[in-house]
Amino acid sequence: MTLVSLAKNPVPSGATVGLMPGQDGVLIRFARWRETTQGCRGTVVVVPGRSEFIEKYFETVADLRRRGFAVAMLDLRGQGGSQRLLSDPLKGHVGRFSDYDSDLMLFVREVVMPNLPPPYVAFGHSLGGHILLRVAGSAQCPFERIIATGPMIRIASEQLGFPRSVVRAYVELAGALGLARRLPLGRTRRANDSYPFEGNQLTSDRERYQRNVAIVTAAPELGLGPPTIGWLRAALRSCATLEAPTYPSRLRLPVLLFAAGQDQIVSTRAIEDFAPKMKLGTHVLIGAAQHEILQENDDIRGRFWASFDAYTEALVVKERAAI
Repeated sequence: MTLVSLAKNPVPSGATVGLMPGQDGVLIRFARWRETTQGCRGTVVVVPGRSEFIEKYFETVADLRRRGFAVAMLDLRGQGGSQRLLSDPLKGHVGRFSDYDSDLMLFVREVVMPNLPPPYVAFGHSLGGHILLRVAGSAQCPFERIIATGPMIRIASEQLGFPRSVVRAYVELAGALGLARRLPLGRTRRANDSYPFEGNQLTSDRERYQRNVAIVTAAPELGLGPPTIGWLRAALRSCATLEAPTYPSRLRLPVLLFAAGQDQIVSTRAIEDFAPKMKLGTHVLIGAAQHEILQENDDIRGRFWASFDAYTEALVVKERAAI
């Protein structure tokens, strides 16, 4: 089991890569790194967005290690280097979001905790942020803090194409008719990371966008196309859970959410509505950013890291006080 290395996106040194069986035996690819500083501040567990893969986060891994963190990351089931769930590898499918939760908890228990030091901080993007907000509502949540960029609390209307109620009725009916593994009407079978930079809805940074396209060009097996009807049905059901009025107040740990002002993938308004309802949560709006804040230009990334550093320094101060 290896990671894909390119001249402009080399594998960070010291990687340990492997496969672990998920809660139902689905093989999950993971990678972990120790920090590159003399002292360790803990471990950041990275949970990617839909269709993403470990290689896309090499720059972020290096940034975290320079800050004194060990890093662990997994490819979500059905994408990246993890086992695909359908015979067509370009279809993004999952039957229920609780499988994501179970895989993450197993990963932390079986891979992270035996090999990497506490405290454990989780970072998630988009779908990854959604999964972390689900796990944060559990009494078994293993994380001290959660940080998420563009968390998928509600899918943006631009992505649905029709009123939300119509889409919900469509996927529920189609799923009941046994069509959950098919693509929704109007979706084309093409890897997400194969489109030109112009007109993309992810980032304003051409170089980083083209770097990510180059990864999938070099390793097409990492690419993933649109979600199935079943995935969309599970996503809308899970979003409804997070949007329940009382859900945010159930979270008992500090949470920092980043919203992108130019996001067309997830709803910025939903993030801004969710954050004030958390007991220990807050959010930062980066107005110029598109959906993928950590794939954005240096100025936008710098704003993220400034907030990240302030937030995680508070954790370090707390840990020192406990000694």
